[in-house]
Amino acid sequence: MSKKFGINTKSAEARARKDAVKESNNRDKQQKLEDEYWRDDDKQIQKKQQRKDEQPKRTTIDDIPLEENINRLQIDGASARNVDDAVHVLRSTEASVDTHPEKRMKAAYETFENENLPKLKQEHPTLRLSQLKQLLKKEWMKSPDNSFNKPTKAYNELGNSKQYNLPEEKDSNNDD
Repeated sequence: MSKKFGINTKSAEARARKDAVKESNNRDKQQKLEDEYWRDDDKQIQKKQQRKDEQPKRTTIDDIPLEENINRLQIDGASARNVDDAVHVLRSTEASVDTHPEKRMKAAYETFENENLPKLKQEHPTLRLSQLKQLLKKEWMKSPDNSFNKPTKAYNELGNSKQYNLPEEKDSNNDD
């Protein structure tokens, strides 16, 4: 048998891998040395840069949101061409007037009590339940949830805003 004069492929691949790893390590070391050489060590410049970074960003005109022009606002598609129509449109969008607030009073008070009694218990842990309910009643009298704090319509008030039809006054300049 004769001797084979070939290269062992496995050892050649291993040698190539080792050379590639060495080469990449050398490149990393060279890069670090170069970065270190060009790094700016001046403390004054670093302080200046830090102060610059700490300054708050100034607001510009573009940062401020635009407000809607209320002069061009359309209310539910209703438009008014004269003063009377405008008054009618604006009155119709106001809160509706409650004719019988006493009908909803008990249920509204119960919901108010269920919501606010635990808060009062936390604020005043030493008070008795009757004392807490007295405080709750005082708050209820001022609450916007209380239907008696809202505008109401009198039982004898007419449907439209004119309650009485009074005759127009005549000029006082007329002498009889």
